[in-house]
Amino acid sequence: MSVSIFELFKIGIGPSSSHTVGPMRAARQFIQEADGARLLGKAASIQVDLYGSLALTGKGHGTDLAIILGLQGEAPDTVDPDRVPFIVAEVRNSEQIQLLGRFAIPFIEDSNISFYYKETLPEHPNGMRFTLLDSAGKALKTHEYFSIGGGFVVDKDGFKTDKLVTDTHKVPYPFKTAQALLEHCHKNHKSIAEIMLENEKAWRSEAEIRQGLLVIWQAMKDCIERGTEGEGILPGGLKVKRRAANLKAKLLAKEAEDSSIKDEMNWINLYALAVNEENAAGGRVVTAPTNGAAGIIPAVINYYMNFVKGANEDGIITFLLTAGAMGILFKEGASISAAEMGCQGEVGVACSMAAAGLCAALGGTVMQVENAAEIGIEHHLGLTCDPIGGLVQIPCIERNTMGSIQAINCSKLALMGDGVHFVSLDQAIAAMRQTGLDMKDKYKETSQGGLAIAVNQPAC
Repeated sequence: MSVSIFELFKIGIGPSSSHTVGPMRAARQFIQEADGARLLGKAASIQVDLYGSLALTGKGHGTDLAIILGLQGEAPDTVDPDRVPFIVAEVRNSEQIQLLGRFAIPFIEDSNISFYYKETLPEHPNGMRFTLLDSAGKALKTHEYFSIGGGFVVDKDGFKTDKLVTDTHKVPYPFKTAQALLEHCHKNHKSIAEIMLENEKAWRSEAEIRQGLLVIWQAMKDCIERGTEGEGILPGGLKVKRRAANLKAKLLAKEAEDSSIKDEMNWINLYALAVNEENAAGGRVVTAPTNGAAGIIPAVINYYMNFVKGANEDGIITFLLTAGAMGILFKEGASISAAEMGCQGEVGVACSMAAAGLCAALGGTVMQVENAAEIGIEHHLGLTCDPIGGLVQIPCIERNTMGSIQAINCSKLALMGDGVHFVSLDQAIAAMRQTGLDMKDKYKETSQGGLAIAVNQPAC
């Protein structure tokens, strides 16, 4: 196990984990390191260069805003989403930025942030370079970072070893493949959730783990609630209307007329829409495993809590621990970055994680859980990431509703079987990775192919 579940499920802001949360974390880390080296007092300017997918869809994903926030010392999990427009406006109007909130230097966004649309750093499509300069224009510090999906950030050294290692804690049941995970389960007579729980104890106590996971769930549930209240037009220029509040009103009206009516499918649609509309509006969400796919796991857990008899907090803990194990397998065996894998690496992975989590919460065996995860990714292979206008709106928001419904069906299919199936989860993950490598770059979060350009083509 290379990463804690609390690194996989991170509270942040929208609209993108790789293009908003990651760059904010990178900018903050760069400035903190410079501060530790006592360089900020000597700084006269800063240059930020964005490459590849970060450049091509950075404006639509709020990468420029995230950089400003991170340089000022803001963190994705603590910044108030409602304050973001005012923080950014102050920087733009004053043409100054307060590094770590303490050191003021000139900052004109169009000059100090550069977008290299036709260049990609060799390590990863989501590359960025920060350079701190003195009054003579001499570089005091420069560093490159890569946002590899789900808010994870690494530098060049991270690609030389294990780019997922975040600390040196040793866990009792290390795994990088589903086969290794299943072997731990069978040998020790433990469920996947129990294996994950024992590994997490390398970082914190069982009580802290349970409490932490319930905090994650509460953040997801709060996001659903906020999303069902939000109305109006989403930012970005596409004039996409928020639909969750209207859908909720219709569902409640229908049930008021006949209390026996429980439109499960549309409630699930509502939960996913609510989260992803909130994400598109720059609200607070949980990477699950990314922002672009953040609606699937909350929607499926909410389905479990509202429509499954006997659902309880223990089931939520089991769900999240099991889903987290699947997320780690995808990060180890492929990627959760749409810039590397297309949307199969986001919605496909989230569907797989949710399917496994629900199957486990419903009492599925280890093999049934692995089967549910495999079904979830198998039927998303080849899914492209082609957001219109570089915004996490079309097709991203509706795509989360599809992933949520499919995850529930995957779980049901697996529970109807005995866990024996032809394609293993490891094989499916390998297939996803190869498919992502074979996929043309224009279909991987660049807004240069698929739906992103189809809307601008003349009708046949």
